[in-house]
Amino acid sequence: MYEIDAKDVYYRDLNEQIRNAIKNHNKELVIENVCGQYYIGCGLSDPDVTITLHGVPGNDLGAFMNGPEIVVLDDAQDGVGNTMNGGRIIVHGSAGDVLAYSMRGGSLFIERDVGYRACIHMKAYKEMNPTVVVGGCAGAFMGEYMAGGTLILLGLTKSKNKPITGNYLATGMHGGSIFIRGSVEPHLLWEQVKTEEPSLEDYDLIKENVKEFCNIFKNDYNEIMNEEFVKVVPKSTRPYGDLYIPGP
Repeated sequence: MYEIDAKDVYYRDLNEQIRNAIKNHNKELVIENVCGQYYIGCGLSDPDVTITLHGVPGNDLGAFMNGPEIVVLDDAQDGVGNTMNGGRIIVHGSAGDVLAYSMRGGSLFIERDVGYRACIHMKAYKEMNPTVVVGGCAGAFMGEYMAGGTLILLGLTKSKNKPITGNYLATGMHGGSIFIRGSVEPHLLWEQVKTEEPSLEDYDLIKENVKEFCNIFKNDYNEIMNEEFVKVVPKSTRPYGDLYIPGP
């Protein structure tokens, strides 16, 4: 195990220390006293590397990442998994806005809530099919312009005065699948998406990822799966097609 103290370390210097440690064949890194440093794990590719963060990392954690695992033992800020291609990020807390922005592969597991525009522009390509599991609730515009991948929202922090997701759910969505535990108020949905009952194949996918979530965060799998899920899917692959004037 290789330890780095991030207290008062500028983000560029911290990321250089991390890269140098990996170049020197350290596979298990523990970063102490993290406080808002940007771009931790950005562009790293070694699938055998695990980085454990004590503290709250700054924006774009794991951006463009291709293979490692990052474990955050606290909350995380905006842009977790930005344009991520592979690997896994685990957040033992909540995450900020634009989670999984343009994410193309790998998996994210968030214990509690996420902010606005989670999974905006998330997509899949060939064998790359990103997966995001959020244990709590989400802000507005979740799944905006989503083109592929799987998003599972469990709503474990939901209360009477706290809806499972904000307004404009799946605005512009034209691919991928969103699975929400419980029900979704119709007024929260964008008009060009619909809800339907998940298929048996869908439930196999949900169960697989919920089991992984429960193994990570020590939740009761049977209790979570006691409630039904709804699937949010686009009505069209070209939701804005009728807005364009056809050519001559």
